[in-house]
Amino acid sequence: MIPDLILFFGLAFVAIASGIGLLVSRGAIYAALNLIINLTAIAVLYLMLQAPFIALVQIAVYAGAIMVLFLFVIMLLGNEKLPENSVLPWQRPVAIALGLVLIAESVYVIFFRSAPTNAVSQLPADFGSPAAIGEMLFSQYLFPFEVVSVLLLASMVGAIVITSKGGLKRR
Repeated sequence: MIPDLILFFGLAFVAIASGIGLLVSRGAIYAALNLIINLTAIAVLYLMLQAPFIALVQIAVYAGAIMVLFLFVIMLLGNEKLPENSVLPWQRPVAIALGLVLIAESVYVIFFRSAPTNAVSQLPADFGSPAAIGEMLFSQYLFPFEVVSVLLLASMVGAIVITSKGGLKRR
């Protein structure tokens, strides 16, 4: 129990620190690298929750493919540095107010909630397995799955049209 708790708090610290590093870094490449660290820490938390398939997808898809794509776009555009005056005047007060609301809600849930939470029920034997996820995707979540596939197809066609030689200029 104690090693799991130490591992959890260590990963939570890494995830929070890399999230803060993502927000405060001025260079886009450093922000992307901090996001890779954050996504990897979240994947290890998934492993602690006995969900190895989701952890593998987190690493392969998000920390791998998507972040390579982000880094490729950052390098291609050449805008690695953010301008110094990119902060809007209303952002800081709104961020502080939303942060205080989040802290107040967290304190309420942790200390003042009257009903104790029930113990976690036993998970099914095939929880998180590729077969169970596939069965759920193609039965219970078939329509959202197909909507996402059509959306991805439309974005791929749009990317091809924009990047083709003379793409939008021909029109």
